[in-house]
Amino acid sequence: MDIRQLKYFQAIAEEGQISKAAKRLNMAQPPLSQQLKLIESELGVQLVERGPRQIKLTEAGRLLQDRAGQIIELLNATTVELQDLNSGSRGTLSIGAVASAGATFLPERIRNFHAQYPGITFQFWEGSTMRILELLQNGVIEIGIARAIYDPDLFQAYDLPAEPMIAAQKLTGSAKPPATRLQITELREKPLLIHRSNEAMISEVCRKNGFQPFILCRGDDVRSLLAWADAGLGVAIVLKSATGLVPSNHLTFQEIADPALSIKKAIIWNRNRYLSSVARNFLACLLTART
Repeated sequence: MDIRQLKYFQAIAEEGQISKAAKRLNMAQPPLSQQLKLIESELGVQLVERGPRQIKLTEAGRLLQDRAGQIIELLNATTVELQDLNSGSRGTLSIGAVASAGATFLPERIRNFHAQYPGITFQFWEGSTMRILELLQNGVIEIGIARAIYDPDLFQAYDLPAEPMIAAQKLTGSAKPPATRLQITELREKPLLIHRSNEAMISEVCRKNGFQPFILCRGDDVRSLLAWADAGLGVAIVLKSATGLVPSNHLTFQEIADPALSIKKAIIWNRNRYLSSVARNFLACLLTART
């Protein structure tokens, strides 16, 4: 199986039909169908379940789709590395971030960088800290924004200032705006809306203050948690930078007066991998902005 066949399979998997994939690849349908059969025969596994209108990926097919995407990204990255002999004013920046940073920290920085380097395009990946570190280690992305938890032998990083957590809840009726800070004990028995990655930290702080938190919802998207809070379903515990993610005239925000409830993030890159001119320029912009 070669890279050409991986691209064939990726098109089939993404389009869900041989005919659409063939059209996308500018080739006839029968040769593409034959290539799919050859790949299955070579691997000795069934990659798709064929239906009258659509094809459905098997478990093996989904795995190959994921690996094909990574391999093709790596091939593209290798090509860029070999050709990247200029100033880095043109090209593609592959960057990944945890969801909170992707929605709050990066947009303004990307805007400033793009204004300076309008010829740069972007590949953006989002996921957990472990996912971002995995993408960095595999060379799929060059720069990651994630929690400051990494192996210093593998990664080089610039730690960002710790960011406090806040409680966001709906102000109902004629209630007076609450104080700008609250104690964690004020959240006792209140329904909490939290990001999954913060559950262990929040639960530990609550237990140290003598109570078990009532977690109504664990989620992966801060914006959804804030929307639930805006609907009056509970108190969302999020990072302070998330206050502007959901426009609302009803939400109030209070910083939680406990230093343990804060998150440290870092700008991270692979210590032992080639860093393109584009990535170096972006790092320079980020680090200059921090000084």
